[in-house]
Amino acid sequence: MKRHFGRLARKNVKLAKGKWAGELSSHQLQVLRSLTENYGFAVALSDLLLLDGGWYVTHAGLLRLAARGRCNSIRVEQVRHFCDPVAGRWVFKATVYKSASSKGFVGYGDADPSNVSLMVHGAEMRVAETRAVNRALRKAYGIGLCSVEELASFSTNSGRPRDHEASAKNSTNGSNSGQPRLRDQLCLLIRQHNLDPTLVKAYAADFCGTPSLKEANRELVQSFVSHLAACAKENRDMLICRLNSYAQPAEAKP
Repeated sequence: MKRHFGRLARKNVKLAKGKWAGELSSHQLQVLRSLTENYGFAVALSDLLLLDGGWYVTHAGLLRLAARGRCNSIRVEQVRHFCDPVAGRWVFKATVYKSASSKGFVGYGDADPSNVSLMVHGAEMRVAETRAVNRALRKAYGIGLCSVEELASFSTNSGRPRDHEASAKNSTNGSNSGQPRLRDQLCLLIRQHNLDPTLVKAYAADFCGTPSLKEANRELVQSFVSHLAACAKENRDMLICRLNSYAQPAEAKP
């Protein structure tokens, strides 16, 4: 297993250099090697994402780690006295049992419209459950990384926008209310679900009814981002097939 993780670490470094060209430092590569050798995370499977210079683990990556570790079970329950369905506020408790005799590792997850992304408004209950499971798994397996699904920086009230976001206040995909740019939301979706950016742009242009994505207005792009997020969550395989239909056919050789 150690030898396999060593090969995986080399593969991860190679993929990361291509995927996040210009964003990786020697320290980040060192951290990536350590994460791979200790936990077996795979960049190709989007187990890890690099956001704002830091590594984040994904829900899928944590579940695969639990499967490799032969996790016995995960119990999830709603913390009813903290929930308010009318306000879209939900809290869940998750307990991970690594073995049949384990006392369990507990994690709590909360979500409401103020701390989730625009693209998942209306799905706060599922977000809260995912966050609870992620936190419990991170405790159980000693993961010091935050998970992508726990981030509030992609929510509608994420606070002060980053510098490069502030400079785009007047652009089609910018926002002057502290909201994340649509381009950032789209990039996160592409990375999280390992989608082909070129095919996504082609699909987006067709969805918006414009020659290119850049010519679509904000409302159309927002609608596409929400649509893409829902498709990726509900049936990624079908989404991949749909994206592949936008691939340019290879020219026949004479």
